[in-house]
Amino acid sequence: MQYAQLQALTPAPGHTPDYDACLAAFPALELAKTTPQDPRYHGEGDVWTHTKMVMEALLALPQYQAADRADQEVVLLAALLHDVAKHSTTVIDPVTGAIGQPGHSRKGAIDARIALWDAGVPFAVREAVCRLIAVHQVPFFALEGSRRGKTPEFIVRELSWQVDIALLAMLAEADMRGRICPDSQRVLDNIALFCELARDERCFSQPRAFADAHTAISYFRGADVHPDYPLFQEPGSQVIVMSGLPASGKNTWVARHHPDLPVISFDDAREELGLRHGKNEGMVAHLAIDRARELLRRKAPFVWNATHLSELMRKKTLDLLYSYQAQVELVYLEQPRAELLRRNSRRDTSLSNKTLTGMLHRWDLPLPTEAHRVTYAV
Repeated sequence: MQYAQLQALTPAPGHTPDYDACLAAFPALELAKTTPQDPRYHGEGDVWTHTKMVMEALLALPQYQAADRADQEVVLLAALLHDVAKHSTTVIDPVTGAIGQPGHSRKGAIDARIALWDAGVPFAVREAVCRLIAVHQVPFFALEGSRRGKTPEFIVRELSWQVDIALLAMLAEADMRGRICPDSQRVLDNIALFCELARDERCFSQPRAFADAHTAISYFRGADVHPDYPLFQEPGSQVIVMSGLPASGKNTWVARHHPDLPVISFDDAREELGLRHGKNEGMVAHLAIDRARELLRRKAPFVWNATHLSELMRKKTLDLLYSYQAQVELVYLEQPRAELLRRNSRRDTSLSNKTLTGMLHRWDLPLPTEAHRVTYAV
């Protein structure tokens, strides 16, 4: 399946989706036909029935019909794939029979990322789709705050840096209209209020403005600051944090752009310790972190070169850097699958292509809210 064929899945005005073509493009959706859902929220039945209803509801929305073709393609792909991971996350309580799909949004974003990457979908389009999938339910409950204790204002401001809220609201409305649910009107009202809050914050179709990058990253990390007033920044190291799958070109990028900076690298630490990939990773991390702390205490600039593939992996590094008042640029790189595996098979490494491929299921890209600057060098 190639990108042009995926673009063709978005029907012309007045036409309905070609569901056979949708299933041919994404065979994993065949499993949706036999994936049950909680009847309290999905009286229509299985996931595939719901998915088709969502797509039809989306096509009927005036805001979808008024959108340009590029936005229509993004939000329609997100609607098609928004529940792609429900099959693999389904849990049925053996006593009550209650059906749940915990984490399906986040896992669905990763599943979609892999499928769209293999289809050669342009990076910006792919990530717009995947980010929508990852947070597609947030507008349902945003006005009630979050489990993290964040206010509705925080949620809207943060989301505006990650997705186009106009497209997210469109997807959420279609998701709610494309189901049989007794409290659908209450949720639709919540989505409308979510949109009004985003408009009040001047971030309905653009990121919420902040006084500067340091104020923004401090706010997103929980500092009690207002977006419009700059927060003083203590001096600290300038740190380049690399992110990307093995063999994506991180070493080459560092050598080309920052040849004179010291580099913290888990691979270098492994080599120094004489360890194979996956062996005694605690010792490897300890050596690398000790060296990073030394540079941070001196307020010296450096590069931290690691895969930093998941949000959790990046958080450990970023928490350390920000505790020393570092200014951070995250640089993300990637390659097509065939090139990635070709490069890896030719490297002097203990990481097999099979292990590398297994890492894809943790493939969670850096978001603009994670660092002072995020560069996608793709």
